[in-house]
Amino acid sequence: MKNKNYHSPVRQDGFAGLGDYAAIGEGRSVALIAPDGSIDWWCAPNLDSPPLFDRILDPGIGGYFQLEPTQPYRVSRQYRADSNVLETRFDTDTGAVLFTESLNSTLAGRLPWSELARRVEGLEGSVTLRLSLRFGTRAETRSPWMANTFQGDVFHIADLMAMLRTSDDVIIDHCDDEKVTATLQTSPGSRSLVALLVTEKEPLAVPDLAAIDQRIETSHTAWCDWSKNLTYRGRHENHVKRSALALKFLWYSPTGALAAAATTSLPEGIGGEKNYDYRYAWVRDACLIIKAFVFLGSLEDCKAAFSWLSKTIIRHGPEMRACYTLEGDIVPEERFPPLRGYRDSLPVRVGNNARDQLQLSMYGDMLATAQLFIEAGHVLDLTTSRLLGELANCCADHWRQKDSGIWELHDFQHYTHSKMACWLALDCAVAMAEEKHIEPTWIDRWRRERDRIRDWVETHCWSESKQAYVFYVGDDSRLDAALALVHQYGKTVNPQRMLSTYRAIREELGQGTPMLYRYSDVENEESTFVACSFWLVEALASMGKNDEAEAAMSEILDALCDRGNVETFNEMFDVRTGEWRGNLPQGLSHLALICAAQALNEDAPPTQQ
Repeated sequence: MKNKNYHSPVRQDGFAGLGDYAAIGEGRSVALIAPDGSIDWWCAPNLDSPPLFDRILDPGIGGYFQLEPTQPYRVSRQYRADSNVLETRFDTDTGAVLFTESLNSTLAGRLPWSELARRVEGLEGSVTLRLSLRFGTRAETRSPWMANTFQGDVFHIADLMAMLRTSDDVIIDHCDDEKVTATLQTSPGSRSLVALLVTEKEPLAVPDLAAIDQRIETSHTAWCDWSKNLTYRGRHENHVKRSALALKFLWYSPTGALAAAATTSLPEGIGGEKNYDYRYAWVRDACLIIKAFVFLGSLEDCKAAFSWLSKTIIRHGPEMRACYTLEGDIVPEERFPPLRGYRDSLPVRVGNNARDQLQLSMYGDMLATAQLFIEAGHVLDLTTSRLLGELANCCADHWRQKDSGIWELHDFQHYTHSKMACWLALDCAVAMAEEKHIEPTWIDRWRRERDRIRDWVETHCWSESKQAYVFYVGDDSRLDAALALVHQYGKTVNPQRMLSTYRAIREELGQGTPMLYRYSDVENEESTFVACSFWLVEALASMGKNDEAEAAMSEILDALCDRGNVETFNEMFDVRTGEWRGNLPQGLSHLALICAAQALNEDAPPTQQ
């Protein structure tokens, strides 16, 4: 794993670069750490809790927890091998120091409280560090306050209790309701600890400092145990493993849900309005992450995530919502806390109105994932089997409708991707029914509707002038990179047309690079969409264009990994500036890398031009 080096990192008007954050997590929450040692984002105790630290959205009033040298420095960072424990080295003119940072867990799973641990080791000479801790105010709706207890000072932030624990050599020079500041001086071989303990509506445990420090190593062991049991072997293995570990940040262990990302409101374009809350479980994203876990050989994660998704859909009815909370409830309607927004990109959002959208492609997501789930060795129970039959019938009933499409647009259209995904849903339903995994009562109907969708797509969605499948019916001028996700349709129905479409997508949406925009004419609003670029690699490889796919894969990794801090990928990448955009860690970006690498490993028969 490459180090990412920074020379005296400078914030722009209080903001760190979106591509400069590294993540730590424990299966329940994720904290983001800037190169200057500031934890600028942490929702505790859960991924979708109100943020305890939110400086990333408002440097003026946002909370943060920073530990930084007091003199100019150089910094380099990397994750430990096979682990999500982060190591950061600071070099100054007087010495060098190593931070080891972890959201701690146990070998048996997460702790019953949140434990953020920062170990500080002196390597060379002497380094003076400044500690600054300021809790967030939830957009000025809560006022943190401190209480003195027999165990030490405890901070109250709404329903949260928090305690700062430090080794004796950390000298506290200021502590009040609003802020804590302290100093620490290292020497060769010195070892210090700074930790934050957090609980919500529960008593606060206060473990011994030595136990907290040891749990950093326990957490590392747990990460290594998980990653070393992954079965993926083949091309780009190191990148695949790092993306697998990034996906584990988004696996919410209390329920098995898979969040789309760990943040909200980080902009797709600076100053624009595309700033969304991704701390929920999308059916689409969850299905694709499950697909990646299948390729990784992580049967436990597949089982937990697919079972949660199936139960949640059953609970709310087979006409699926686009997204659910991590507890399986309805996502809250959007509200707009009065925060500045990342580099003044407004609005800041909590909640997501995509919950109410019709997205027909979800039928393809669920049924294709179910088929892959079965092929990975799982046996369906009767309840899940019946659900899949219901979903297939819903798809057969609704495929003729206009919808919002995979990109959640407000413009209702007959999106080509949605129709192809419905074809895929029924094709998978037929295959599973033939193998008796689901009830075959309606198999003949599914076959007929599948073929009707094929005929409709071939009649209405192809542009002779463009020599490509179009974005949606009635617009022959625009293309959609999401068609790379439905390469199975192309392989089965019309390989020549699909390959021609992929060539057009590469030329128009890539604009001379392997990095793709989501669809035509969106480049002025947002950056290239990382997942789309990997999806096209997967599609080309699956259709026998391995050399072309491998060349594109190498170009993408070269473009991203030298600029992606420790390979914590955001949603988007601006090819014009080399900067990252959007929420992070982004599940779609990491799962797409894994699926692309898997496709390159498989020997696909060549297709004709």
